[in-house]
Amino acid sequence: MKLSILLDNNTIIDQYYLGEPGFSAWIEIDGQKILFDTGYSDAFLKNANKMDIDLIESDAVVLSHGHIDHTWGLIPLARLYAEHDFKMNKRAEERHKAALITHPDSLLSKSFDPGPREAGNLLSMQSLENIFDLQLSTAPVWITENLLFLGEVPRKTAFEKPVQLGYTPKGPDFLMEDSALAARVADSLVIVTGCSHAGICNIVQYAQELTGIYAIRDIVGGFHLLNPSDQRLNGTVDFLSNLDLDVLHACHCTDLRSKVALGSVLNLEEIGSGSVLEYV
Repeated sequence: MKLSILLDNNTIIDQYYLGEPGFSAWIEIDGQKILFDTGYSDAFLKNANKMDIDLIESDAVVLSHGHIDHTWGLIPLARLYAEHDFKMNKRAEERHKAALITHPDSLLSKSFDPGPREAGNLLSMQSLENIFDLQLSTAPVWITENLLFLGEVPRKTAFEKPVQLGYTPKGPDFLMEDSALAARVADSLVIVTGCSHAGICNIVQYAQELTGIYAIRDIVGGFHLLNPSDQRLNGTVDFLSNLDLDVLHACHCTDLRSKVALGSVLNLEEIGSGSVLEYV
């Protein structure tokens, strides 16, 4: 499995990739190519081009949840697909549609306050259906033989209680759609997460339960540890330190205090836009 970070808050010195407070990754596994999240601008497209990654080849696009820093990049991605179709003069029935896999609530309108300011996906359902093969699911979905979309993650850990972050048409938004990917590599799992609103420990436990694999090789992505309470931070550090991780790549929405705490007991390695990780 090969994992390329197309976008992160962090950039690596002397590599000159773009960064923004968002996340996007490109996963190559089982002969398939999967785009995970899209950031909020076209920065991930520019970085992909620089990394010689052709997003037209995507077999699936997976959204971790519906916030702007993970879904607004769908607009330049849709334009890329549409321009390619026009250029190739392909009719609708001839065009390959990448699957769009996510929880249904990821496509809801979102706001960070009761007002009209949009903080979620900006494309209409009709536009999405024209461009993608929509596969909306609250249940787990095996994307390839060894790559699992977790679906809606049960929230069980006492220190990772759901936190309201705005509103949807359904009411207060607790990001119940937040999900992640689990990749089977040999006899272990690599977890790829966007923001971990569901709680990174809940995510890991659910991936273990679904796959029956308890060895975790790496966790890559945002942990939503932004000025966390001592209870949440200490609980997370204790849980992860008991996993016997080979390495940890905490990025995006993981603040410095949390990285220092994680790095004090785990092999925390630097990661940013342009990073490439390979697992065998």
